[in-house]
Order: sequence, then C-alpha cells, then structure tokens
Amino acid sequence: MARTLQLASFLCLFTCLIPTSHAQTCAKHAFSNNRVFKSCSDLPVLNSFLHYNYDSVSGKLQIAYRHTGTALSTWVAWAINPTSKGMVGSQALVAYRMNDGSMRAYTSPIAQYRTQLREGELSFDVSDLSATYENNEIIIFATLEVSRNGTTLNHVWQEGAISGNVPQMHGTSAANMQSMGTLNLISGEGGTIGEGSLRQRKQKIHGVLNAVSWGILMPLGAIIARYLKVFKSADPAWFYLHTSCQLSAYVVGVVGWGTGLKLGSESPGIQYSAHRTIGIILLCLGTSQVFALLLRPKPDQKLRFYWNIYHHLVGYGVIILGVINIFKGFDILEPEKKWKNAYIGVIIALACNAVMLEAYTWFFLQRKRSESEGKIPYGINGAHGNGF
Repeated sequence: MARTLQLASFLCLFTCLIPTSHAQTCAKHAFSNNRVFKSCSDLPVLNSFLHYNYDSVSGKLQIAYRHTGTALSTWVAWAINPTSKGMVGSQALVAYRMNDGSMRAYTSPIAQYRTQLREGELSFDVSDLSATYENNEIIIFATLEVSRNGTTLNHVWQEGAISGNVPQMHGTSAANMQSMGTLNLISGEGGTIGEGSLRQRKQKIHGVLNAVSWGILMPLGAIIARYLKVFKSADPAWFYLHTSCQLSAYVVGVVGWGTGLKLGSESPGIQYSAHRTIGIILLCLGTSQVFALLLRPKPDQKLRFYWNIYHHLVGYGVIILGVINIFKGFDILEPEKKWKNAYIGVIIALACNAVMLEAYTWFFLQRKRSESEGKIPYGINGAHGNGF
C-alpha cells in the first residue's frame, strides 16, 4: 500500500512538472553575456522568441531575437515593417554562420519577393548589431531607433538555407508563411496578422475544392461508368449518373482552379511550378472532356470506336494527375496528418470497391457468356452436318 501511494505521488509530481517545464520559454531564458531584457514574446512559429527593452522617451528599442533548433547552414532574420503588413517593405536584421565559423550580422531592406537579402541601410538607425551561434541557437542583438514607427509594430521573422555563404529563398511551408505579427511595445501584447490567417483559409478552401473534384468525384464517376453499364437494367441511368458526377467534378474543379489563381496573384515571387503545371494540364484535359461529350458520335458510327479510346485515355489520365497533384498540395499546405490520412482512406476505399466490382463484373460477364453459348441450337455449324 505504501509503495502504491509513493508511486501515485511520483506520478502526480511528474505530471505537474511536465507543463511547467514546457512553459519555460522566453520568460525563463538567461543570456550568457548577462544581458537583461524586461519584456519578451514567444513567437507562434519557427521556434523563435523576441526579448526587448523599450524606452518610450528616447524611442530606442533594444532587442535580442532568438531562433532555436537552427542548423549550421541556416540564415535567420527578424524585421520591422514600418509601412505595411507582410514581407515587402520590411527592414530586416539578418544573421548566419559563415563557412569559416564566424558570424555575420547585417541589415537588409526587403523591396520585393524572392529577395536575396542583400546588405543595405534601413529606414531607421541601427546600432550595436551582432549575432551569436551556440547550442543550435542563433541570437541577433541590436538597438533600433523606432520613435517614428509608434508603439505597435508589424514584425516578420524568417529562416532559410545558406549555400556558399549566400542566403537562399526561404521555405514556403505553413510556418514560413505565417511568421508575421504585431507587437505592442508598451503592453507587450502580440498577435498574428489577419492577412496570414485569411490566406491560410483561402488555401484550405482551394485544397478542399480540388480534393473533392479531381480526387473524389472524378474517380467515382469513372467507377460508375465502368461497372454499372454492364447491367442492362442500369441503362441509361448509369450514363446520367456518370455525366452528372463528372460535370459536377469539373465545375467544382474550375472553382478550385480559380482560387488557385487568386492565391498566386496575391503571392508574387512564390511559385509551386509542378503543382501549378499539373493544375493547368488538368483544367485543359477536363475542358476537352466536356467538349468531347458534346461531339460524341452515335454508337453505329465508325468514329465512335476512336472516340471511346480518346475518352478513356484522357479520363484515366485526369484521375491519375488529379491524385498526384492533390498530394503535392498536401506537401505545400502541410495540414494536420489526419486530413492527409483521411484522403488516403477515401482513395483506398474507392480502389477496393473498384477491385471488387471488377471481379464481380468479370464473373457476371463470364456467366452471361456461358449462358449465351448454351443456348446455341444443336447441329448448327456443329459436328452433325456442318449446318445442314
């Protein structure tokens, strides 16, 4: 009994310590050079923290930007955008570890997307700029003159790869696209910028529309056409079901494609070449299928044979490319794993149904063929008289 109580007490103490240790973020950090910062903010993404002292009289802002879990070949940056929200127009402090082991810290004004983070003067004064790298953590120290920018700042933070001591384009994951926010220097209150969450909502709408259209309705329509038309009792219902399913998929896909164009126009300099190219091909092939339906030859015409070949090849090509592009979209958007797993489950369910229906229709046709052969009158072209 005593051992049980001791074990229970230990477990209670352990569970109490877990959230406490997890909560040790910027507030508990102690700098090795004995610098002290009165305020700090846990930034929501990219393992980043901002420590600062703000003098409202002089307008000087002393900062220490920490970026943890940083590989050697990585640059980090923290920036203030005095004129707008987002990346373009921001005034950045950049730091990275060079090949010789020394640290480089410099200022870089961001005038456009796909910037190379070239060194340049900022729109406000910067002094005491330096950077350290220790225990996979880069810290940028600086003093900024922000008296003209008010007490609420729009700030951006980012990371990217280094190649030959030259900063490369940062990633385009969800975390990289959400690394912006606001900070009130007086109250210490921070928040995310609404544009980031709005963009993420648009990305989700784009993903859902295209997953439902190209990734679910299109394969379902193909299954309906392939397996229902075998049964005479389903004729012509299978054709109307197939057409309705494919046309619905096309309409939803066009809307999804339009949201993709809108997202692209709002993100100059950020390109997903393979995803975009496949999307354009899908729309072209889908449109050709719609026009092919209007130009479908009658069953007794010779062209119908070639039309069927074209229709099947393009249809199956659309399904394959659609599924591939949906998974590319998952890699770009990086949603929770449950969404990707759910779609994989839907694809597996469709595939299993297709396999079972394939087996069933093959058995049905074989039995129908056997019954037809059994109904041939005895003696016709047979062994007794070659039809006489």
